[in-house]
Amino acid sequence: MVSSLFINPFSEDAREIVRNYGSPDTIFEVSSALLDTVKRTRGQNIDDNSLLPGSIGELAIKRLEWYLRRQRKGFDHGDYAYLMNPGIEEYDVIAFYVLAQAAGAGFRMGSREVRLVVESTGALVEDRFRVLGSERDEIIEEVLIELGFEGTCWMELSELIGSGKLRLTDLILHRGRVVIDEDEFLMTFQDLISDRDPRSLYEALVGLELKETMISRIIMQKTEEYIARVAEMSSTVEPHPILLETAARIEEAVNEVTSFSGGPVKSAGPGKLVPDAFPPCIRGTLDGVKSGNRNDAIVLLLTSFISYARLYPSVFRDRTPLKVSDLDPELRVIRDEILPIIYEAAERCEPPLFEDDPQEKLNITAKLGFGVHDEPEPEHEGESKWYTPMSCEKIRIHLPDLCRPDELCRSITNPLTYYNRKRWEIHKGKSEQDGGD
Repeated sequence: MVSSLFINPFSEDAREIVRNYGSPDTIFEVSSALLDTVKRTRGQNIDDNSLLPGSIGELAIKRLEWYLRRQRKGFDHGDYAYLMNPGIEEYDVIAFYVLAQAAGAGFRMGSREVRLVVESTGALVEDRFRVLGSERDEIIEEVLIELGFEGTCWMELSELIGSGKLRLTDLILHRGRVVIDEDEFLMTFQDLISDRDPRSLYEALVGLELKETMISRIIMQKTEEYIARVAEMSSTVEPHPILLETAARIEEAVNEVTSFSGGPVKSAGPGKLVPDAFPPCIRGTLDGVKSGNRNDAIVLLLTSFISYARLYPSVFRDRTPLKVSDLDPELRVIRDEILPIIYEAAERCEPPLFEDDPQEKLNITAKLGFGVHDEPEPEHEGESKWYTPMSCEKIRIHLPDLCRPDELCRSITNPLTYYNRKRWEIHKGKSEQDGGD
């Protein structure tokens, strides 16, 4: 029988397992019982021993590695099938706490590594729900009770909603309380429903999918809060060496998978801007835009173009979703190079954009993926989406004064595509010139 341990590392049973584990010194010692469980997992690839965690410490790293690799082309679910095996749940609970404690002890809050640990935890919860069979409903209800979600007032979820992990519009509310239980939904609303079956409406509005999403987001929030507590303690108490070793392995795993100097997304490497390769619409925006087109030109067009051209020009080719911090971990390029270009273009507008519309500075931050704030800060990343450049068709419709196509424009559909092709032509021309000389 599957227990809630498989989903919820914050239950009392899970905490009891961690309390009874013993010394952290054994975290990376080989566990034959764990390795045997892993090898006997249905669908698990066992030809490559490097895929198999032989210790709880290795299992902790594999949890994160799974999340990083599943977003890449050619990912084989059989490499990490054991993560969907309820038989590892007790080992997995300890591995979760090792991973979270290492993140708190070894990295600052808002760092790329902490974000990935939190995101991987939520993704693993969601995928595990998909492999549960007849026990799925029972586990969902059990975990909701363990997390204290029954009868919750929506205000108690304000931090979760404010972080963007959960949307208020996803919830069914009655007198300020979140209605999640089917019986409560029927008791509260069935007299008001006349045109369809109340139970089918419950399934459409709430159902298992929303419950699973809520559980995933709540566990992500609790994971982030737990890491923050560990980080606070680590500022006054020396962390256990095994946690610092695990933190080093976390950094190594992240760098290996997301490396831009030889990893699976090699073509995504950031590079210096080549202004001579900018398309006409971008050159026109940089020169300054008159009232009427300013806002969209600066916030929607220029912000996305400059940030992707500088950090991730191959986004359309690689089709791998990344965040700014994946390419600019310290946000130095964003702060020192990208934002100054955007702000200077805003100042050249007629009238200057921020003089009569200072709100647009917040919107620029939001379009970079850092929510509605004055400046990009690591802890806010993920509150909004990092928008890719608008297509040429949208530019023609919304910014017709800036769309002055040259010969190259006629064969492309996005200004970033123009930039990549023009940059290649410039580089090719210089190479041929150097060769001729």
